Amino acid sequence: MENQDFTTRIVVDATPEQVFAAINNVRGWWSENIEGPTDQLGGEFSYHYEDVHRCKMKIIELVPAKKVAWKVLDNYFKFTKDQSEWTGDTILFEISSKDGKTQLDFTHQGLVPEYECFNICHDAWTHYIQGSLKDLTIKGKGSPTPKEGIAASSTANKEAKAEDSATKSIYHRFLIKAPVETVFEALTKQEGLAGWWTPQTTATPELGSIARFQFEPDYSKEMKIVELQPYSKVKWECVKGYEDWIGTTVSFDLEPHVKGSWLLFRHEGWESYSLSFASCSFDWALFLRSLRLLCETGKGLPYPDFNK
Repeated sequence: MENQDFTTRIVVDATPEQVFAAINNVRGWWSENIEGPTDQLGGEFSYHYEDVHRCKMKIIELVPAKKVAWKVLDNYFKFTKDQSEWTGDTILFEISSKDGKTQLDFTHQGLVPEYECFNICHDAWTHYIQGSLKDLTIKGKGSPTPKEGIAASSTANKEAKAEDSATKSIYHRFLIKAPVETVFEALTKQEGLAGWWTPQTTATPELGSIARFQFEPDYSKEMKIVELQPYSKVKWECVKGYEDWIGTTVSFDLEPHVKGSWLLFRHEGWESYSLSFASCSFDWALFLRSLRLLCETGKGLPYPDFNK
């Protein structure tokens, strides 16, 4: 019977020793929320992501420039009924040389399609191995989950007064069959935003920066990034656009789900239930459909094709 364990592979222009070092720098590619040694045979370390996922690993093999293996001693998922998933599994990193480059084969032994968490774990591991670990190896910098507790909202946003209860808000909530890491990148990186909202986008995923979205030749919107919580929340303040948009806020809250991610969208601060409000609510629904398509299929329907 064919092995159904999850596996993924990267080939990099680096030495086996460099790949080995990058793997063991777990805080540099997986998460900064790790406690304990990650580069000692027999060492144990713990990982957590908010109240959603936590696990404890033991390093059971450590062969320089060739192999790393972890045993999952304990695991908890907030979103699965079966709390035994992952526990007892083995996570392997096997290094080999190939055509002058280095090949890394990653295998999560025990992560099979029958697992409740299979789809979301499949996509999350792919994100961290194919993206973050690869970048750490060849560029010297990965994209791990940041340390929890670090301020992620601007001073202006922190000091802002509570939203006037008389204002109106657009709300949408829906499931995206992709992990929060994938959705977060689509909401923050220029290529992601261009893939679902408008191709003429200029943006950097930095707190306090201004993202510019061009629609008609003579019309654009500008959003100040006032909150940036990796893999959980993005919030903008509109600083340029239609008059009734100025000062409103747009937020995207993400929550992991066994099938992907819940997205709660809010566009707050509208003065009234105007015709513009009604049109905007409908358009947001279409653009959010485009976002879901991009995350699930790799291709969205950005402006001007969003209503096709």
